[in-house]
Amino acid sequence: MERPCPPKRCRLLLVPCPYQGHINPMLQLATFLHQNGFSITIAHTFFNSLHPHRHPEFTFIRLNDNLPLDDVSSWDLGSVLLAVNNNCRASLEEAVAAMAGKTGEGSGEVMCIIHDELMYFCEAVASRFGVRSLVFRTTSAAACVSRCAILRLSAEGRLPVQKESLEEEVPNLDPLRFKDLPLSAVSDITKLTQIILNMYAINTSSAVIWNTMPWLEPSELNKIKAKFCQIPIFPIAPIHKISPTSSSSSLLKEDSTCLSWLDKQAPKSVIYVSLGSVALLTKGEVEEMGWGLVNSNQPFLWVVRPGSVRGSDAIELVLKEVEEKVGDRGCIVQWAPQKEVLGHGGVGGFWSHCGWNSTLESLSEGVPLLCRPFSGDQRVNARYVSCVWGVGLALEGELDRKEVEKGIRRVMVEEEGRKMKERAMDFKRRIEDSLKEDGSSSCSLKQLVDFIMRVTFPP
Repeated sequence: MERPCPPKRCRLLLVPCPYQGHINPMLQLATFLHQNGFSITIAHTFFNSLHPHRHPEFTFIRLNDNLPLDDVSSWDLGSVLLAVNNNCRASLEEAVAAMAGKTGEGSGEVMCIIHDELMYFCEAVASRFGVRSLVFRTTSAAACVSRCAILRLSAEGRLPVQKESLEEEVPNLDPLRFKDLPLSAVSDITKLTQIILNMYAINTSSAVIWNTMPWLEPSELNKIKAKFCQIPIFPIAPIHKISPTSSSSSLLKEDSTCLSWLDKQAPKSVIYVSLGSVALLTKGEVEEMGWGLVNSNQPFLWVVRPGSVRGSDAIELVLKEVEEKVGDRGCIVQWAPQKEVLGHGGVGGFWSHCGWNSTLESLSEGVPLLCRPFSGDQRVNARYVSCVWGVGLALEGELDRKEVEKGIRRVMVEEEGRKMKERAMDFKRRIEDSLKEDGSSSCSLKQLVDFIMRVTFPP
């Protein structure tokens, strides 16, 4: 999918949001752009700092975020995002100014800034230096529509949502219920609405790059174009398939030994369990998950992330009991190479938090989902997986081992699950078609490269 090189070396500055689910697609986008002749600089925070040695083809600069690394883990997402956007602007401005005064390989004037939608301060920096900027949205279009609905509901005085209204459908937002809205990632409604307004208040950016597909979310993208976004949109998903990086961008060490275990399992028999890089569980929830997996009689690969369990001192005993009970039928690791796992022939289902990356990775491999969202856009994605696309099942309410067992069996062995797998395989085929030379994603990527060249080097 390589394109002719730019007429002169064009340096792009990419600014990811410092969370795993945002870092991965930004680095994948960087790889694609580098393969198409652009020089790439990545500006990243000290918080959740990247590993430059894994990507020698890029230049890396650090942004001074002034976050107290000793206790920032206790902050909610909204507090971190507001602090990062307030604190990083000065150091990004210094970096852009310094790069403009240098010459030679690995330096040079920045011609365009591409930033994560949550790093909205970058637009003002680009405007100050007369540099073009593009926004990269790493969440679903449905999540965007639901966030805009939050602004409307807040203005109508309907937030916070009352308990008796949680199961009601949100007006003009079918199939989402009030409890599906991406509210919980930011506990303070005022903070949340401020962040949403800043995310979508596009003033000078030239275009939006979106990790979605027009056929996957047609009505949502049409609504966004009609009401919220008057600049070009380039839907390029799935970015992880377009530019698979040669080295891992994971902030956690991946345990590849699980792949050898998968090699020994029957085709499509394994339920893969991974709840993302941020979710926190209680010891009781882990116990219910573990015994539900045991009682399901299905082979399972279970990721239990370090630090993911509150009061985790006692969790080792729970995991040991589960391992002793199932023997070789189960494999428990701290972190897994997820794309390789989902692409393995032994995996037949994915118990997921339904982050957007995980959702796209699962659909790309034709793997149905057992959805257990925790916060933010995950609830929106889970609702679409189960109620719109029909490729998964929602596991709602408090975790109970009987319900866990039932949910696993519904996805993995019952007729309901067989139909989910058929639909998931259809999604896989459509995604593969999108990636062909004349497919929608390939065409959008070519148009993106041409657009960057056109706005950077106007005739």
